[in-house]
Amino acid sequence: MKNLAFLLLLLLALVGCDFLKPKSIKEPVARVNQTYLYVEDIQELIAENTTKEDSVSIVANYIQRWATQQLLIDQANINLAQEQIEDYQRMVEDYRNDLFAEAYKGAIVSKLLDTSITQEAYTLFYESNKVNFTLKEEVYKLRYIFLDASFPNISETKQKLRRFNNEDVASLQASSLEFKGANFNDSIWVKKETLLKQLPVIRTKGSRVLKKATFSQLEDSLGVYLLKIEDVLSPNDIAPLQYIKPIIREIILNKRTLGLIKELEKDITKDAVKNKNFEVYTPK
Repeated sequence: MKNLAFLLLLLLALVGCDFLKPKSIKEPVARVNQTYLYVEDIQELIAENTTKEDSVSIVANYIQRWATQQLLIDQANINLAQEQIEDYQRMVEDYRNDLFAEAYKGAIVSKLLDTSITQEAYTLFYESNKVNFTLKEEVYKLRYIFLDASFPNISETKQKLRRFNNEDVASLQASSLEFKGANFNDSIWVKKETLLKQLPVIRTKGSRVLKKATFSQLEDSLGVYLLKIEDVLSPNDIAPLQYIKPIIREIILNKRTLGLIKELEKDITKDAVKNKNFEVYTPK
């Protein structure tokens, strides 16, 4: 209890003074056997607006956890078999080396990677691999308008959404602020799950309203829904290019990344051999 009280008094003094300021000489705040914890090790723990009481609690808890961990490490070094200790040390070193190598490769790739992809590249990849891109759920092209039940021009709006010529599109877009919701972009494929979230009224009406070329007027307690289904694709159909474009982009960029990494590894090894920084010795 005396040691704990002394520690808390010490922390109060450190927090109340300038212990968060950088020190030119390392100042220890705790020790476990031959391992020390220094002021600079805990400077990042406390934000400027933290109260003195909270600062003391944060630092005290950290020191307690640090001490427990160090004691466990020391006991592990004493009690574990030497072979096991060496295995763990090799694992730590391998992880450290991998971490640095991957960080460097990532930094180089981020500078060199060309992230622009032409439509021609998308199309070429799609045509060569589209048999591998099958749908797992229904997708739809559609347009809809969600109206208040008291909306005065439902019949006229319904006619415009169904016909949807250039004049109709312009008129509907101009009136869109009067609608509770709308989607006029019927060139984009939408997942069934997404559609049901946008228009939950469909769940109660069944699949009959989700057939190709169907126009429906639906109602619930929230209002009136005008819905035109332009096209439908079913599970196991070939996914359209526009729908899987994000996936293709990810695949293309991943291939470019792997290519850059391979070239980097090849070049860095070649340069090391050329500059006599890398040699392989033949056993005698």
